[in-house]
Order: sequence, then C-alpha cells, then structure tokens
Amino acid sequence: MLTPEELMKLAVKALDGKKARDLVVLKTYELTVLADYFIICTAGSTTQIKTLSDEVGKVLTEAGEPPRRTEGYRGGGWVLLDFGCIVVHIFLNETRQFYDLERLWSDAEKVDVSALITQ
Repeated sequence: MLTPEELMKLAVKALDGKKARDLVVLKTYELTVLADYFIICTAGSTTQIKTLSDEVGKVLTEAGEPPRRTEGYRGGGWVLLDFGCIVVHIFLNETRQFYDLERLWSDAEKVDVSALITQ
C-alpha cells in the first residue's frame, strides 16, 4: 500500500504526462480531515478534463487506490476525484479562477511540483 505522498506524486506525474497546466499541490493534512493533499490543475478544454481525470484514475487504480468518488465528470468545468488521502481538482481556467481554491486554502503549504515532474 502506497503512502499519501507516494500517491500524490503518482497523480502529479500522470497529470503532467497529459499536459495539465498550472499544477499546484497543497498539503492539507494539518488543516482538514478531508485529505492529506489537494492537487489542483487546469485543462484547456472539457475533452482534456476527461483525459486528465481518466489518466489519473487509471494510474492510481493500477497502484491499488481507485477513486472513492468522482464528481462533475459530466458537467464539464470541474472534475473532482476523491482518492481518500488525496483529492484531485481538474478545472477549466475560468472555473478555477471563479472558485479560487488556492485562496480558500491559502493556509496550506505548497509542494514544489517542479521537483516532482522532473524525476
């Protein structure tokens, strides 16, 4: 069984591999019981949202951690994938700006994503 940090790294690499933009990872385990990490990224289209959510779902399921819940898959502007210890948010740009999760969770420490995607 993988740790929350290992799952987060797998998810980030999967999203980066499918060209997710503006990847942000927030450490939330000290702030909420909802998840240890929030991963937030932007997609260029609803098609890319589906591609990104399918890819991260596939990679983490293969690692033994299928999503517990998926929200918004048919809605288009925002998909949330809940893996228990990590939650992945995939947005269209306008929707991401509107909800501004980085501001809402501004007390959370940011993870240096550049170090994760160059490995």
